[in-house]
Amino acid sequence: MAVRSCARSNFVVFGMVGVAIVTCAPAKAAGVAESWSLHGQATLVEQYHPAFRSPYRGVNSLDSGSRGNETFDATVYAGVRVWPGGELYANPEIDQGFGLSNTLGVAGYPSGEAYKVGKSDPYFRLQRLFFRQTFDLGGAVEGVASGANLLGGTRTVGNLVITLGKFSVTDVFDTNRYAHDPRGDFLNWSVIDAGAFDYAADAWGYSYGAAVEWTQSWWTLRAGLFDLSRVPNTTALERDFGQFEVVAEAEERHFLWGEPGKVKVLGFLNRGRMGFYADAVRLAQSTGQQPDTGLVRRYASRPGLAVNLEQQITNSLGLFLRASLNDGSKEAYEFTEINRSLSTGLSLDGGRWGCPGDTVGVAGAVNGLSSVARRYFAAGGIGILIGDGRLPHYSTEDVAEIYYRARLTEQLSASVDYQFVANPAYNRDRGPVSIFGIRLHAEI
Repeated sequence: MAVRSCARSNFVVFGMVGVAIVTCAPAKAAGVAESWSLHGQATLVEQYHPAFRSPYRGVNSLDSGSRGNETFDATVYAGVRVWPGGELYANPEIDQGFGLSNTLGVAGYPSGEAYKVGKSDPYFRLQRLFFRQTFDLGGAVEGVASGANLLGGTRTVGNLVITLGKFSVTDVFDTNRYAHDPRGDFLNWSVIDAGAFDYAADAWGYSYGAAVEWTQSWWTLRAGLFDLSRVPNTTALERDFGQFEVVAEAEERHFLWGEPGKVKVLGFLNRGRMGFYADAVRLAQSTGQQPDTGLVRRYASRPGLAVNLEQQITNSLGLFLRASLNDGSKEAYEFTEINRSLSTGLSLDGGRWGCPGDTVGVAGAVNGLSSVARRYFAAGGIGILIGDGRLPHYSTEDVAEIYYRARLTEQLSASVDYQFVANPAYNRDRGPVSIFGIRLHAEI
C-alpha cells in the first residue's frame, strides 16, 4: 500500500498514551452537504515503566516495580441530519484494558486513553448521544468539512450552536489545536487538558448536559451546564442536575506576525456534595483514623479558572500554553488532584524533513497542590488518583513528554511516546519515573 500523509481527525476524544490504532474514512470536501455520515476509529496504547525508587507506598501509589499495561478502544461515529441545521449523533464504543497501576499514582496521569474503570474483557458503552442545532446569524458563508461527529455542509461565519445530550465537556471547552487529542498528539492528562479544570464527567469522561456557542468574526462565547457524578469520581451521573457544573469560555482569534492564533479564558463552578480537606484532617485528629473526605461531605461550591493559548509560528510549527487553578480547600470532584497547573509545548509537522503528516511534539507541565491539600495527603488521605499514605516531602509534580507520530497510510498512524515524571503524586521520596509508550491509531 502506498504511504500517504493523513490529516488529523476533526473530532477530539479522550484517549490513552502509548500505542493508538485508528481508522477513518476520508472526509468529504468542505461545503458538500451530507444527510448522514458514518465514521470509525480504533486505538491501541501500550505503556511501560521500569522500576523506580520507592521507600514506601500507599493504596493509590504508582506501582514501583517494572510494569506494562495496554488499553484498546473502538468507536463508531454515526450522524444524521434531522432537519436544516439539526444533527443527531451516537457514538457506541468498545473498551478494554487498564492504565498503569489501574489509573492511579500520578496526578498528571500519563495516558489520556486510560479510563478510571479498567476491565480485562472488552465491554460496550454508548459514550455519546447528543443533538446539535446550528443557527446561521449572517456574514460570509463558509464550508464545514465532513468528519467524525461532523456532517459536511455550510454555515455563516456568524452562528449559534446548541449541543444537548451526553458528550464530553472537553468536546466543546478547553480545546487546543496542538494538545488535546491523546489518539493523535500528547498523552499526559495535564498536557491535553488544563490540569486544574475539574470538569464534570463520569469515570469515562462523559456527562449529560447542554452547551451554547455564539460565534462572530473574531470571537466566540461558550457556556454550558453539566451533571456531576452522584458521588465524586464514580460511574453514575446525576440525572436531575441536583449536583452540577456551570462552565463558560471566551475565545479570541487573532493574527500575530501574519500567523493565526487563539486565546481562551475559561471559568467553571462545581456545585455538589464535596469534602473539605481541613474538615477531614480535623476529624482524623479527633478519632485517630486516616483522613477521608468522604466522611465530611457537604453541599458547597468549587470554582476554577483556566487560560488556554495556541499560536501558529510557521506553517509547520505551533506553540501552546495552558495555565489553570481551582479552589484547593475542597476535594477534587471528577478529574484529578491538581490545584494549579502550567503546561506548554511545541508541535512540529514532518514536512520539515520530507514527511508531511508526521508530527513531533514536546511539552512540559508543572502541577501543584494547595497547602491544605498537602496536609490532607501528608496525614494519610487518599484522593481520586493519588495517595501514598504519607507525604513528608512535598514538591510540585513535574512532567516532560515527547512523541513522534508517523502517518503510515491515510488511515493508519503509529506513535512512540516518552514521559518523564519527577515527584509522582507530589512526593519527592518516590521516583522519578520514565514511561515509554507505543500508540497505533486507525480511522475511516
